[in-house]
Amino acid sequence: MLDFAIFAVTLIVFLFGAVLYLYPSSRRASGIPGLNPADEKDGNLQDIVNRGSLHEFLAALHQEFGPVASFWFGRRPVVSLGSVNQLRQHINPNHTTDPFETMLKSLLNYQSGLGGGAGEAVVRKKLYDSAINNTLKNNFSSLLQLVEEFVGKWASFPEAQHTPLCAHLLGLSMKTVTQLTLGERFRDDAGVILFRKNHDAIWSEIGKGYLDGSLEKNSSRKARYMTALSEMESVLLSVAKERKAKQSQLVFVDTLLQSSLTERQIMEDCMVFTLAGCVITANLCVWALHFLSTSEEIQDKLYQELEDNLGSEPISLDKIPQLKYCQQVLNETVRTAKLTPIAARLQEVDGKVDQHVIPKETLVIYALGVVLQDSNSWSGANRFDPHRFEDESSRKTFSLLGFSGNQTCPELRFAYTVATVLLATLVRRLKLHRLEGHVLEVRSELVSTPKDETWITVSKRTLK
Repeated sequence: MLDFAIFAVTLIVFLFGAVLYLYPSSRRASGIPGLNPADEKDGNLQDIVNRGSLHEFLAALHQEFGPVASFWFGRRPVVSLGSVNQLRQHINPNHTTDPFETMLKSLLNYQSGLGGGAGEAVVRKKLYDSAINNTLKNNFSSLLQLVEEFVGKWASFPEAQHTPLCAHLLGLSMKTVTQLTLGERFRDDAGVILFRKNHDAIWSEIGKGYLDGSLEKNSSRKARYMTALSEMESVLLSVAKERKAKQSQLVFVDTLLQSSLTERQIMEDCMVFTLAGCVITANLCVWALHFLSTSEEIQDKLYQELEDNLGSEPISLDKIPQLKYCQQVLNETVRTAKLTPIAARLQEVDGKVDQHVIPKETLVIYALGVVLQDSNSWSGANRFDPHRFEDESSRKTFSLLGFSGNQTCPELRFAYTVATVLLATLVRRLKLHRLEGHVLEVRSELVSTPKDETWITVSKRTLK
């Protein structure tokens, strides 16, 4: 069993740990059904570890105790919401903050921007929206060029060649995110390779290493993590200084530099965006191509939409909203793969969900992975079916959960654009084929990924 010092670190890095220790707590979870603490000091930490991931733990928790359930991080109770109706009650009064960004900042032990109140949250959200819009508008031709080069490489493969989705699409993601977020320094492969080394070292320890305490037990791993984090922060600070001297407004960091944010806040925001942006973009593309490879019918329907709206022209930013079926494919990819299965918010004031009172300063987890597979909300929940998003109620539910519309996190908005450009370019040239007997297992952490490398084959599309 982990000692209390290690557990305290786990809490600090994982989901508002500092807040949990600053306020006195009761041993009663406000009457909300759930688990009693399995250990006086660690609460239900070992139960989470035994399940293999926080998502799997939450799925079992809600199956046993219903849509509102509690458990314990140390001596503090935590409330988890696992259905659409209960999430709607909690999300609406708290729409000014981004739960995924907030959670990731807490994992990195970044505090800037977390306590400025609703007014600051609104300003920050507008700034992020502006940064994303400027980035995509000013750099769309660069994004299209990167994708066309990528698809051209795939088109040169022999038809029998097994293509590794994870490796290839993480590489594409790294290039697009670094160049469009940080600028021309990352047009050189050497810069991207160094970024990827540090990115992988940091991301591999976020959530998993801290959650099970293994990072704190292993001094060499902890040293590698801290070195990678320090190197990444130094690079981001250096990039910000270089871009500020140029006074340009072309990429993500440039918009932040025009604001009143401090140097530290800009660095932290770039860290969060690049870390999460690379992983979310890569895995959205991986899952989308994987699911498309399982259905020639869906590929053909998407191809026809692209032909009808684009003809022989490359995709452009203003054409993306016209690709309704492509949007449905990506929405269903996010839902079926449970792309971001967990988010969290701090209860800023006393609140209530159903008959349950949630006291101020309680950590509330959004069990999104549970909700996205809830058969009460999604018919045939385990089936990949883009047609479900022809229904208005499905689109509203998806938007409520923060996966579309105004509440979409900036990393996912960026990922949707990259994935749309990829599908619009690739599906018109190639067909995707799954490998017979290839079983795909899911690893659900902060962002769901295939447990092992995912392979497909491609063939040239025959023009009709």
